[in-house]
Amino acid sequence: MASLTISAENMKKVKGVGFLINKGTDNFSARIITTNGKITSAQNKCISEAAEKFGNGEVAFTSRLTIECPGIPYDKIQDFRDYIGKEGLETGGTGSKVRPVVSCKGTTCQYGLIDTFEISEKIHNKFYKGYNDVKLPHKFKIGVGGCPNNCMKPSLNDLGIVGQLIPNYDEDLCVGCRVCGVENSCPVDATKIVDGILQIDNEICNNCGRCIGTCHFDAIEDGKIGYKIYIGGRWGKIMNPGVALSKIFETEEEVFEIIEKMILLYREQGITGERVAQMVQRIGLQNIENQLLSNDLFERKDEVLNSDLHLVGGATC
Repeated sequence: MASLTISAENMKKVKGVGFLINKGTDNFSARIITTNGKITSAQNKCISEAAEKFGNGEVAFTSRLTIECPGIPYDKIQDFRDYIGKEGLETGGTGSKVRPVVSCKGTTCQYGLIDTFEISEKIHNKFYKGYNDVKLPHKFKIGVGGCPNNCMKPSLNDLGIVGQLIPNYDEDLCVGCRVCGVENSCPVDATKIVDGILQIDNEICNNCGRCIGTCHFDAIEDGKIGYKIYIGGRWGKIMNPGVALSKIFETEEEVFEIIEKMILLYREQGITGERVAQMVQRIGLQNIENQLLSNDLFERKDEVLNSDLHLVGGATC
């Protein structure tokens, strides 16, 4: 039983602003958005106070780095929102739209190749907030990983971003050491001395950057930062691994363009109730990649955004 006395209409209304019914009760959990998976100590204190003041005193963490405070009565929902709003916090994160961004701690992690907190905050502001009123066929999840360790599983999101460090290999400086520092440092066995020269298998290399600076003769002294983008990942009742686009992107601006084009493409060509993974299977990865690498979607942006599409909404969980 979902609720004792709250009407389905009222449950739907407050779910739209991030309040989910606590099964078998008339109370709700408030879903607080963390922007990029981190909050300040002042915000942490405010959430704890709000949980005590309006809820049951508990604070839970979701798998997508949002925070939930359960046990909030229906008539205290606005009071809760006003209270946490004092520290710049807000509730939300539901519906057939762009969902809150999930980020690993690549900014501070020893293996992080990109500033995941910064890029995730930019994505949050540009797409979670900027596209908040745009209805999509279903939920659209974005994940940001700082390196190919894939700790937060970017490839299982509708769109996933993975930081890359592409080695700059100067073959002329390789002397074919019997014990090769680069070969010994590669965690995926993508490098090997063949006929007295270091070879890098680009089909295996995942651009983790662990080889940078390990050559005793400076053959790989630096690398170029990049971004690998996956589309069509899904984890749940039906599972699909995302597929990487063929190009590694070199700038944040290129990444943001791909995200925006993917949202536009999904809104225009997705069927209500269909996840991105299903759309990719239906119309084909190459078709989608061709559209993402052209400017046609941007040229039709206003038309796509103003079309009467997905008026019912497709998100069922």
